[in-house]
Amino acid sequence: MTATQDAQDAQDQGTQDSQETQENHVTGATIWLTGLPSAGKTTIAYELAGRLRGEGHRVEVLDGDEIREFLSAGLGFSREDRHTNVQRIGFVAELLASQGVQVLVPVIAPYADSREAVRKRHAAEGTAFVEVHVATPVEVCSVRDVKGLYAKQAAGEISGLTGVDDPYEAPETPDLRIESQNQTVQESAAQLHALLTERGVL
Repeated sequence: MTATQDAQDAQDQGTQDSQETQENHVTGATIWLTGLPSAGKTTIAYELAGRLRGEGHRVEVLDGDEIREFLSAGLGFSREDRHTNVQRIGFVAELLASQGVQVLVPVIAPYADSREAVRKRHAAEGTAFVEVHVATPVEVCSVRDVKGLYAKQAAGEISGLTGVDDPYEAPETPDLRIESQNQTVQESAAQLHALLTERGVL
């Protein structure tokens, strides 16, 4: 074997080792965006997801409406059912994140104890969990009213709307607080991207 072949073999082995090291150190995380209906959670999540995919990350968005339809069908909106729904989402998110996926969860999760239970599950498994409060005021959300929920509540067609006639326990110490009414969607996504980079998630 020539010196050139030895060098090439060493280079190939080094490349393989580097690839294996990268694969073994893939960092996933659950990024939970909590906030009132029409706060902008889902819009920000999909904006960030697009950027992360463009950077080569594996990304999933666990949309609250889709989860309700396919994973939590049959659950209502009592405190107990809301808690169960959040725990199911948290379980799936942790499974994905533990496999190196960046999991964006734009779900209201109105109760602090439910969110804390999800955080503890992640901590027990050694999986990163980032809580983001999209802190858009109810006055702004009710004007946006993306799904018409605020109008229906005002008309007496529905009840139990989070933040209006049903509780929302805002995080006291989230990892990040976004005031979406004061900046663009792109700026909000960039703010979250910067935090994830700072935390070593990206």
